[in-house]
Amino acid sequence: MYDRNPVSRDDQTFGMLCHLLAFSTFIIPFGSIIGPLVIWLIKKDHSPYVNEQGKESLNFQISIMIYCIISSILIILFIGVLLLIAIGIAWFILVILASIKANEGSVYRYPVTIRFIK
Repeated sequence: MYDRNPVSRDDQTFGMLCHLLAFSTFIIPFGSIIGPLVIWLIKKDHSPYVNEQGKESLNFQISIMIYCIISSILIILFIGVLLLIAIGIAWFILVILASIKANEGSVYRYPVTIRFIK
């Protein structure tokens, strides 16, 4: 993790973008992963804060994709539809919450996230 020094306004903005660009999935297929990945790859070596927030966003988006695939398979058992709805609502709320926290310069950790990128 980065040190607890105040985070610059520029870093806060890029940290927020790491989370907000997940909504690009409504425009670009796999945009929820591609958007945060681009920001993270560009800024990870310049800012420990953006590096941390980028990894957190990517881990969450990959986890959500896995949960959606599993829920889609569970549609056969009739619980998948409810799970997909719950995942969609949780995804939307958590991305907005993470974006707000990142814009404030706070470290945000998504719940139920598999940590693929350390």
